[in-house]
Amino acid sequence: MVVETSYYVPEGPGSDGFEYFRPTSATISPWSSDIQHGGPPTGLLMRALEHAAPETSMHFTRVTTEILGAVGLEMNRVRAQVIRPGRRISMVAADLEVVQPDGSYRPVARAVAWRLRAHDTSTIAVRPQSPLRPTPEDIDVKVGVTADSSLGVDWGTEGFIGSTESAVTVGRLGATPAVWLRPAVELVAGEKISDLQSIMTVVDVANGLGTRLRPDEWTWMNTDTTVHFSTVPSGQWLGIDAELAAGSDGFGATFADLYDADGFIGRSAQTVLLDGR
Repeated sequence: MVVETSYYVPEGPGSDGFEYFRPTSATISPWSSDIQHGGPPTGLLMRALEHAAPETSMHFTRVTTEILGAVGLEMNRVRAQVIRPGRRISMVAADLEVVQPDGSYRPVARAVAWRLRAHDTSTIAVRPQSPLRPTPEDIDVKVGVTADSSLGVDWGTEGFIGSTESAVTVGRLGATPAVWLRPAVELVAGEKISDLQSIMTVVDVANGLGTRLRPDEWTWMNTDTTVHFSTVPSGQWLGIDAELAAGSDGFGATFADLYDADGFIGRSAQTVLLDGR
């Protein structure tokens, strides 16, 4: 088995304004060996958003990633732009496309983010949840999440899930534990991953962590991931305390409280398509 050291290998910028990337096997979804898990594309789009708006006078406060179709393993390309400039409020968007057999490119994911002016409001700062404890420094860290083969899906040793590190602690929202996660490989080969890129690469996993459904009986594919930040996150680890609300009409939603080592940093929400296997 090839041990990958990154999710993407850069192939350089094109004259069309896109950056080109070749996905590695570390991006592969546990549901199918032909497509990427939603995590690495979300991280790659976050990287594009940061590069399009690098000024430090504003902070990312909400990031929404829409999955428009299966993200294939052939050549990927990404382009970002500021679509609403401003000194106090701005919006940035990024698009991810995948090459098709005829050489054309198809849009498969899009991210849109709000950025707000940096301003000192420490005198009124409130975090609605106490810090998630213990942190990964105080509990066992392992590769992947779980490798229970009886469930019919490998959640622990292969593809994207096998490229992460995790540490389990007590959850607060539902019947599932909270989990600390971080990528164990680079997002783009040869680059240091930023804190936001690290967090956005693993936050998609909330959908799997918050469910009590068996993956050999059900699938719960998310079509989107929205993260609202209440403070600037710090560090590569993301603590996820998630719960899936499964409806009776074929869909549901996963909600999660998010933490860094210092405490609560925001919440995520994902729309979920429910299907029997």
